[in-house]
Amino acid sequence: MDELAKIKKDYEKLKVKYKLPSFNELNVDFEIEKLQDRETDFLLRSVRRTMVEKVAVLLRFLEIIVNPTESPTPLYIFSVMKNVSPEMKKIIEKIYKEMTSIELNSLSLDIDYSEKNEAAFIKEVIRAWPSIKKDLKEITKKLGVAWTHEKMHDGYFG
Repeated sequence: MDELAKIKKDYEKLKVKYKLPSFNELNVDFEIEKLQDRETDFLLRSVRRTMVEKVAVLLRFLEIIVNPTESPTPLYIFSVMKNVSPEMKKIIEKIYKEMTSIELNSLSLDIDYSEKNEAAFIKEVIRAWPSIKKDLKEITKKLGVAWTHEKMHDGYFG
């Protein structure tokens, strides 16, 4: 049996036990198939950490938008930020808070392991994900439109 098939089989048992989402559902949004490259006795912990890796990447992007002066910031962020409406800023802040909460909750699971709590975390993230995903798609779309209409100025290359 190859590693991916083994992980899917092991996950299926946990899925039934804790009423988790399907492997495929998690894989589509969080690429948990890459767990086949890791050996673990704690599959749900590895699933959670893989999910949080994606959340962390997206959260770092939002941090640049929320506070562009605190880190090395790509130039396009400054250009598009002037086109962000107050409504969009509220959406960004809402998602930022949700994703920060996910990351902090994950950290607490790293401190005190519980398979039951790992399963609860996975279910909670999957419950919240469609709304977060929808908002992120809207934000990136609007930022992309703003960038497309942005004119490059001589100062950008100077």
